[in-house]
Formats: sequence, structure tokens, C-alpha cells
Amino acid sequence: MSSSTRQTSWLVSGASRGIGLELVKQLLESPNNLVIAACRTPDKAYALNALQSSSKGSLHVIRLEVTDFDSVRAVPQAIAPILGEHGLDYLVNNAGIARQDTPLTLDPEVFLETLRTNTVGPALLTQACMPFLDKGREKKVLNISSTLGSIAKADALEHLRFGGAATYCVSKSALNMLTYKLKQERPDLIVIMLCPGWVKTDLGGESAVLEAKESIAGILKVITSATVADSGKYLSFTGAEIPW
Repeated sequence: MSSSTRQTSWLVSGASRGIGLELVKQLLESPNNLVIAACRTPDKAYALNALQSSSKGSLHVIRLEVTDFDSVRAVPQAIAPILGEHGLDYLVNNAGIARQDTPLTLDPEVFLETLRTNTVGPALLTQACMPFLDKGREKKVLNISSTLGSIAKADALEHLRFGGAATYCVSKSALNMLTYKLKQERPDLIVIMLCPGWVKTDLGGESAVLEAKESIAGILKVITSATVADSGKYLSFTGAEIPW
């Protein structure tokens, strides 16, 4: 790649494991990508840091704890020298947690932690990154949601492992609405909520049906090809629309 060619810039939260790590890995297969990988403890993110040795793209690892709002607010200071005068093209809000509970057994502190991680954290990170997105070429925000956030699909998915994850489901439903409200506020952005499928990760478990590699390949196809007409849509990694 010519030194005068501008790379496509990505910021990915929750990048040290699971689908976040796989996303960073696939992005770095191209020299056209600059990836800012955010995780809770960069010095212990061994698999993430190891990608530097084989990377064709540019990798920068920064600290981000999405439940620590001061940490989120510090992101602009961390990414400004990396991006320079160029903006941020893609923001991927991927960090998330899940607990097994029901409406009658949930712990209110766990509920608040789940909302703080899965919904409020992405909202605040998007706010913090907006000046950089405004200068970007693509101006895309991808919120990693779940079909479990769909009220229309709730009965059909009750048999799955996460059928009892009430607080997780609620947090993803809230993230979906947050995404749509952002689309309404900023119609110039391309804002997507996307389910990666049931993936074999620490969160998804070994019973999951998808490998991370397959899920991320689909996610990248969907988000890189998305247009303003797709903004506000609730999609699966295959590009199919999910009912609300």
C-alpha cells in the first residue's frame, strides 16, 4: 500500500477474546485497515497483542473498561494521536456480558451491571467517538446485539441456552432501541444493530453452532456493504432482517 493511501480506521471494543478478537484478526489480514483494539487489560491480552507479528494492517491496543465511564471518556485522548487528522470510519460496540437469570430471580445489581456494560457503555462510547466519526469517510456504527433482544422471537428461542438470560435479553432490546434513536438523531450516519449468531466463544459456550471465523466473515460483509438505506436495521450476520 502506498504511504499516501489512507487506511480505513476501526475501533473495536471487547477486542481481547471471542468475536471481538476474531474481528480484529480478520481486519488485520488487509494492509488497508487500521484497527484500534480496546480491551480491559491490554498487558494481559496475549492473543490480541500476538496479532502484531502477523498483521498486514496496523494494530493499536488501548485500555477500555466500558463499565468505567471515566475510562470511556478517556478514549478520545487515547485515539487522537493514532488517527491524527483522519477520522474514525467504523465504531464497533462489541463488549458485552450475559448472566443466567429470570425476571423473578434476577439480582438488581447484576441487572444494573448488565445494562451498564451492554447498553450504557456503548451509548457513552459512541458519544465519545462522535467527533472522530464526523471526520470519517464511512461514518458507521455497529452495535453487536442479539436475536435474544427480539420480543417477536422470544418464544421461539426460549429453548436455547440463553433462554433464561432475562437481564441480557432486556439489555439487548434496549441497545436496539438506542441504535434506532441514534439513527433518527443522526440520519447522516449508518447505524446497524447486528446479531453475530450463536457463536462458540466464552459467552456462547461449546454448544453453539457457529465458529467465530464464519460469524465475523458475515459481519464484515454486512457492515462494509451497508448504506444509509440500511441504517436503523436489526440484522443477523447473514444480512437477514430480525423482527423486533
